[in-house]
Amino acid sequence: MSVRIEFKSNPSEEERLQILEPLRAYNAAQAGDGKSEKFALFVRDEHTDAVIGGLHGRILYRWLFIELLVVPEQVRGQRMGSQLMGMAEDLARERGCLGVWLDTFDFQAPDFYRKHGYEAFGQLDDYPPGHQRLFFQKRISAA
Repeated sequence: MSVRIEFKSNPSEEERLQILEPLRAYNAAQAGDGKSEKFALFVRDEHTDAVIGGLHGRILYRWLFIELLVVPEQVRGQRMGSQLMGMAEDLARERGCLGVWLDTFDFQAPDFYRKHGYEAFGQLDDYPPGHQRLFFQKRISAA
């Protein structure tokens, strides 16, 4: 077989999926069907119905991953973040997950996650330069 490597900036989503599909097939052959499920909790402005924040995640291999958590500035300090985290953890329990994991930067909210029982399991220094990317997990019990 003859192959070549091609560089491309900003590939399309379709091109990304061309790489991802064989990886998914390999992973499924090794670890079984991960039963992937995306979900979102939207925080909407009551008057305009515009999305102003929320939580986006995915369940895969019985772990819930929180990809995005945005608490609108106008409701910070009013337990909105705690409410979103609680709803995500409830969903994880309902789906039989083993735990929840996420990553954050040191300048975002690592203390918020620690306060909610999350433990650090890794960090990447100088990402971005002068800062850290932190990885947290929390084991949960089924409902």
